[in-house]
Amino acid sequence: MTRRLAQVAKKVGVSEATVSRVLNNKPGVSEATRQAVLTALDVLGYERPTQLRGERARLVGLVLPELQNPIFPAFAEVIGGALAQQGLTPVLCTQTKGGVSEADYVELLLQQQVSGVVFAGGLFAQADAEHGHYQRLAERNVPVVLVNASIERLGFPRVACDDVVAVEQAWRHLASLGHERIGLVLGPEDHMPSRRKLTAARAVARATGGKLPDDAIERAMFSLEGGHAATTRLLERGITGIICASDPLALGAVRAARRAGLSVPRDVSVVGYDDSAFMNCTEPPLTTERQPIEAMGRAAVELLVAQIQGGTVPVGELLFEPELVVRGSTAPPPAE
Repeated sequence: MTRRLAQVAKKVGVSEATVSRVLNNKPGVSEATRQAVLTALDVLGYERPTQLRGERARLVGLVLPELQNPIFPAFAEVIGGALAQQGLTPVLCTQTKGGVSEADYVELLLQQQVSGVVFAGGLFAQADAEHGHYQRLAERNVPVVLVNASIERLGFPRVACDDVVAVEQAWRHLASLGHERIGLVLGPEDHMPSRRKLTAARAVARATGGKLPDDAIERAMFSLEGGHAATTRLLERGITGIICASDPLALGAVRAARRAGLSVPRDVSVVGYDDSAFMNCTEPPLTTERQPIEAMGRAAVELLVAQIQGGTVPVGELLFEPELVVRGSTAPPPAE
């Protein structure tokens, strides 16, 4: 007990006597100090006293599917900073292969009495995945915000980049350069953002007098290797313009073209999605759809804080428009 008092006191910068007063629910401590002590308990992994467990901590879970794709650290930076400005402490929960699952993280966050959870990518975007842990959060009335497209039935507020606009911009860009054989590299079939991108591509192909045959669509896991394998198959079918569902997939597409003895963009044009870090430093610099990360992250935090404060938040979707950033990976197709 003495060691716990000392650690918490050092973390907050107050006396052990002050910590003791908070733990014993005694008067004479400011609300700000009281909350700081309780948050320090949570951060250090100590259980709150029984009489204080009914209160939610000033902690917010930030659940990410990975950190290898630079877009997720970028979201973490924006969301974490916005939470800190609201006096909330982000708890980063990142999944790793064979490590802690999303459902396990939710259980840990519930044990810590978190004030809310932000999911930036994850199982909510996969129609065939297990979603029971989201139901657990709803049953406990924990405020939740989802970033980017999700399945419809979860009932949480959502902030998303408009996949339809992104694909329309990318397709029209390639078509304006003269590409007629345009293909897609998407995520798994049950991945909601990929479903939206495919629907949009079919619509814009019809609208521009083109076509999107089934053999111009490839699916892959979201990785450089996945993009490489999928693009190799598209190149064998004569595709000259490729729209990818993420920047790592697009970098895999560039590598596949080079392995096939082709040049980007002289022989093949590639468009990514996200405009994550260093995409202007690749060779060639990547043409890509830029997600407005700053605006989306801050909107997610605003929706979460409104719920934490007891406000009513619509469970619909806030759509943010992407921006096509044209760089060196797109050009007119080779002459016939």
